[in-house]
Amino acid sequence: MAERRNEPIKNLQEGDTIQGFALVARREVRQDRSGRDYLDLDLADATGTISAKAWWDSKALQREFKQHSYVAYRGQVKSYRDQLQLVLDDCREATDADRAFGFDETKLVPTTSYDIDELWERLEKLLLGQVKRPVLRRLVGETLAAEGAALREHPAAKFIHHAYRGGLLEHVVSMAELASRICDHYPELDRDLMLVGVLFHDLGKLRELGAMPANDYTLEGRLVGHVVLGRDLLLQRCAAILDFPAQLRLQLEHLVLSHQGQRDFGAVVEPMTPEAVALHFIDDLDSKLAQLRAARASGGPVQWHRVLQRYLYFAPPSPDVEEGPTAEPAAVEDVEPEA
Repeated sequence: MAERRNEPIKNLQEGDTIQGFALVARREVRQDRSGRDYLDLDLADATGTISAKAWWDSKALQREFKQHSYVAYRGQVKSYRDQLQLVLDDCREATDADRAFGFDETKLVPTTSYDIDELWERLEKLLLGQVKRPVLRRLVGETLAAEGAALREHPAAKFIHHAYRGGLLEHVVSMAELASRICDHYPELDRDLMLVGVLFHDLGKLRELGAMPANDYTLEGRLVGHVVLGRDLLLQRCAAILDFPAQLRLQLEHLVLSHQGQRDFGAVVEPMTPEAVALHFIDDLDSKLAQLRAARASGGPVQWHRVLQRYLYFAPPSPDVEEGPTAEPAAVEDVEPEA
């Protein structure tokens, strides 16, 4: 089979021989059963991520390149445990000279499949159009103005779901639109609290995680965590509004502190209001379905998912059912828990 060059990761198929450029999203040195070193990598581009191995006889082991660097690689696409895997013949740091052969950093950062400007317009229209209390509309407007630039670009997680440029914005927009529909169905829910809770629930990830392409935990993120950091951001924004109602602030604090659902999963308190219960399940549903989209894109119809700790089955899509958005193939190796 002829060697394919600069093929997007989402288009790779078992049996391909490929040469191209990628971002090193993860790099670990491990030992095989014989005690020989090999590299365990995740390589990424704007379309997705693929697990890669450089065994003891690969030239890549003698090369110097770091995690979060851009590399030129060559290898074969194989299947391992129903997941595509790239076995590397060689991998080295990309240079300016490689631009003549297609090297372009802007094409190598995993990014939402949605248009970011369109996502932002949807978020502004929903929040500023449906939040009715003037003090909460002001809170939303000032928060979007202060944090909008970072929110547009930030990932929602390091590995698990929406772990790409614009991922946090995509997650928040999806949750906000779902929350609006759920409030239509359950009119006893306070729509203002639900929508503002969605905006703030993961806002602490702007401090917990570094921006792409590094997308790694900050020291503040590891020592404090996004739940408390998000509550702190909420308090800062409320304090900037004179005479912000204490009862509203308390309810919003509870939404942020409880959105993980259980203490074992990172919640400071468990949900104790109808809005907090609903927010937790909306968050959980959106993150779970994002993981399933990524798994469908990266593997076969039956596959083991380490994060969900179960086998997944994806039936062939019905011609009458519209496909969802294309998600980046996510690595399903052992990873730190997050949501």
